[in-house]
Amino acid sequence: MLDKVQAVLDKVRPMLQADGGDVELVEVTDTGIVKVRLTGACKGCPMSQMTLRNGIERIILKEIPEVKGVEAVQE
Repeated sequence: MLDKVQAVLDKVRPMLQADGGDVELVEVTDTGIVKVRLTGACKGCPMSQMTLRNGIERIILKEIPEVKGVEAVQE
């Protein structure tokens, strides 16, 4: 499942990079939780939770039904 998640993140990455940010895959847990780290401009952006939920999580859940949720982790 790790490769599937990485492929989806590669699809959304250009949108984040256009605004000076990026996303990094940290892990996919056995329970189907994807953990990511927002970097660059996304790291401190007040809209980062919206980006995570309405952008990254929505697309991952749509394309990979086995995933139960997406969480952002700090460094």
